Amino acid sequence: MKSKSQEFEKLLIELSASFINVDSEELDACINDALQRIVVFLEVERGTVGQFDPQQGNMSVTHSYAVEGIEPYSSTIGGQHVPFLIQQIRAGKPFVCDRLEDLPTAADTDKAFGRTVGVKSAAAVPLAAGGITLGLVSFSILSTEKKWEKAVVRRLQLLGEIFANALLRRDKEKELKIAFAEIKQLKEHAEHENEVWRDQVISPHFEDIIGESKVLKSALQQVLQVAGTDSTVLLQGESGTGKELFATSIHNYSQRSKQPLVRVNCAALAPSLIESELFGHEKGAFTGALKTRPGRFEIADGGTIVLDEIGEFDLGLQSKLLRVIQFGEFERVGSSKTRRSDARIIASTNRNLEVMVRRGDFRQDLYYRLSVFPINVPPLRDRKQDIPRLVAYFIERMKVRLGKNITRVFDDLVLYDWPGNIRELENIIERSIIISPGTTLLLSNPVSNPVSNQKNTLTLADGLSNSITLSGQTLDEVQREQIRLVCESCQWKIDGAGNTAEILGINPNTLRSRMKKLGIARPGKT
Repeated sequence: MKSKSQEFEKLLIELSASFINVDSEELDACINDALQRIVVFLEVERGTVGQFDPQQGNMSVTHSYAVEGIEPYSSTIGGQHVPFLIQQIRAGKPFVCDRLEDLPTAADTDKAFGRTVGVKSAAAVPLAAGGITLGLVSFSILSTEKKWEKAVVRRLQLLGEIFANALLRRDKEKELKIAFAEIKQLKEHAEHENEVWRDQVISPHFEDIIGESKVLKSALQQVLQVAGTDSTVLLQGESGTGKELFATSIHNYSQRSKQPLVRVNCAALAPSLIESELFGHEKGAFTGALKTRPGRFEIADGGTIVLDEIGEFDLGLQSKLLRVIQFGEFERVGSSKTRRSDARIIASTNRNLEVMVRRGDFRQDLYYRLSVFPINVPPLRDRKQDIPRLVAYFIERMKVRLGKNITRVFDDLVLYDWPGNIRELENIIERSIIISPGTTLLLSNPVSNPVSNQKNTLTLADGLSNSITLSGQTLDEVQREQIRLVCESCQWKIDGAGNTAEILGINPNTLRSRMKKLGIARPGKT
């Protein structure tokens, strides 16, 4: 027949095995179950696990089990209530009390506390493992006194080690989970930042700003003046004038050039999304917020943020934008934590903000904050002398991609006012390269000029629409004259090396068809 001591050892072995590979979420239940089994086996009335609070010096009860009729501990025990007990435990020694009255004089405070809570006998051992003491494991009786055998106390010390090892392992798992969560957040932040960077069109210095006109040089001089400062810049100009390239140049010439350049198109975002896009959001802040996401101001910290089409910014959110411009402070959606961003702000607009302020559509204080250094980006009609260089630049950039070798361009492009500015010019050139069969650039579909009273519409050379006057001649007349001159210089030979089709850079059959359409025939032939 097994002795009580052997049965206790068997119970401890079972408990120790139950803690091997226990999931951290199940550990609390496992400890409570072990306390219950020990309480029943030892025929005591209450079992408790308490852990020290490193800051307050108190002991928080984390696990407790009591038999029916006895209240388990559920509160914090102050260090001043049981100083002798805590001193023993911190020294790595067990605390044994067969009878409350047998405690030494040094434990008078502990004795008084025991009377208050009704304890008549108790034993406590360190909750310790690997040289770390987390707290204690204690068992007590309120109804009677008990003789605590040394063998039992030694085995309770083993129980304290079992509990401590399990708790330390859980703490390590928590630390790892926190670390993994931080790494994941940093990774997501980096991925989002890369996402933002991929969206940017980064042009080094003035490489993509083409032209020598006086108005352009004046605007670029302003870029150089303000770039080296941290002042807020407002770029004003019509759509298609290249405001995004000016913003990029300001960033590239600044001391922040090695830091992020982040763009936000305020016109492309719904008012409900702008706040989250600019300031970020916490997980669960709104439907669809499946993870924490930093905002553009957070990503642009130390660099530059470009607010494109600021005139479209929602009036209700302008106060929050004003705050981040004034103080560099903001909160993520769903968070009350104030964050800071040292981002240099460049705003751009094709709207008249002063008129919007007068109408009440734009905050006056925000307008003043944004227009510290306004730069007017000139429209293409004010810098027509730059058009030939722009055309040459676009052709050079596109011809390899489009598989065309354009060497000749009509000069009539400067007669058009280009209400769509450089963007319109670029699109026309790309379409024209696509439809041009040879080395001569043929203009694309008609582009009307709604802001001009002049008939300066561009048209296809192959007559997809009626030609309209250009410098006193229609484009058909210009082409008819050009083809006739080349034909005469080639003695009206259409194909073959060095003859009309080759010189014009088009297929001989295409040339014959065009000649027929334009009414061109060799003299003496009908």
